[in-house]
Amino acid sequence: MLDLFIKSHLALFVFSQIEMKTHLFVPIIIFNFFLTQHLSAQSKPNIVILFVDDWGWSDVGYRNNQFYTPNIDQLKKDGMEFVRAYIPTPTCSPSRASLLTGKEAIRLEMPRHIEHKNKDGTNDEKYNYWKNDPAKMPSINWLPLNEVTYAELLKEQGYFNMFIGKWHLGHEPYYPIYQGFDDMFGTGNWGHPKNYYPDFFKDELLENYTDEYLTDVLTNKAVDFINEYDRPAPFMMSLWYYNVHSPHVGRKDFINKFLEKGYNEKEAIYASMVASMDESVGSVRAALKSKGIDKNTIILLFSDQGGYYSNAPLSGGKIGGNTLGEGGSRVPFLVYYPGVTTPGSESNTPIQTIDVFPTLAEIASNKTYKSREIQGKSLLPEMSGEKLKSRDLFFYRSYEDQYAAIIFEDWKLIKYRSGKYKLFNVVDDISEKKNLIGKGFSIEKRLKRKLNKWEKCAVPVY
Repeated sequence: MLDLFIKSHLALFVFSQIEMKTHLFVPIIIFNFFLTQHLSAQSKPNIVILFVDDWGWSDVGYRNNQFYTPNIDQLKKDGMEFVRAYIPTPTCSPSRASLLTGKEAIRLEMPRHIEHKNKDGTNDEKYNYWKNDPAKMPSINWLPLNEVTYAELLKEQGYFNMFIGKWHLGHEPYYPIYQGFDDMFGTGNWGHPKNYYPDFFKDELLENYTDEYLTDVLTNKAVDFINEYDRPAPFMMSLWYYNVHSPHVGRKDFINKFLEKGYNEKEAIYASMVASMDESVGSVRAALKSKGIDKNTIILLFSDQGGYYSNAPLSGGKIGGNTLGEGGSRVPFLVYYPGVTTPGSESNTPIQTIDVFPTLAEIASNKTYKSREIQGKSLLPEMSGEKLKSRDLFFYRSYEDQYAAIIFEDWKLIKYRSGKYKLFNVVDDISEKKNLIGKGFSIEKRLKRKLNKWEKCAVPVY
């Protein structure tokens, strides 16, 4: 910024001398216009989105000392945590579609993950079907190109958009570079690697490596992007990790450290995967600081769904038929916005990742984003210390008997295709041990009515 300041004023001086001697007013006006645009672009904050795969709400050091996450712990101290952050469809592909568009994934016809039909990970069939899905509901195999993404929205505001890592929203015709991103790295057709050491994938993606750990490869690219970025426009970098998704393969040096501490092999491997992701967070923050842009860069860190292993004290998780339980739908969610978020602060307001889209829109444009096409709400008021209005949050996925849910303030109602319901006060009963259906709470009828009404509006009819 100092170099820009000096060069700008030097240029103004030169042009002013020309104007005095030749009365060339037009060049001065044109120059001032472009200078104003340049400085305006520079004043907008850079944005870094760190999106982790299958990282559970409890899988972080400040909540569970089984995990070593000093960099994430520091991010929490420096920023703000949304303690009750949820995924509308806690599943791989739908979580990504919701994040990108600000829409509930079921409205995009995506109640399940995208399947890889062909050997190269592609799938030319528009819909897939889950053999155990009681509803036999179709699920789309790509994010349609006509959907507006946060990258496209930021691009309109002058941002350069970089994508690194896992996509899982369709094969090549639907890649990030066709959805508003200017460049991408480490992105292919696959929803997860075959290994975290080379060969990483079943095709030639990232083939020129010998003994590197996949998370380090992506992190190095992210750091290089930050270090080498020299455009006048602000940037948005989306680093979507393959970690900590299976196959569970930890970084060798981290595994040894956890084994030495007495962890069993499974615990050591998973803890090492979390630790390598944490190290990546630290490397990205260090690069921003070294570049001198850390005070003008917003960082968001969160996960796509609950963890594969235990999510205690939360119930449920990625597998086991209770993905809409707190352990499956509730995720870590940290925001660092210098000058806006209060260091070490927490919000207990229920939010969803669909809220990222309008939040980024408001940050980039400095205007409230208004659209009836999305369901997300901007988090800027909450980040600034104000309370968001209470609202209903809806959930939907189509794999098994459990399929829909609604959250309002402290309450959560879960619906099953077999006709049963479960009702919990997830603030008083974070582990969802006390099913309050039929106990006389007036909220039961209210939530049932709202959930049924939402289903008729949001769920496609085939």
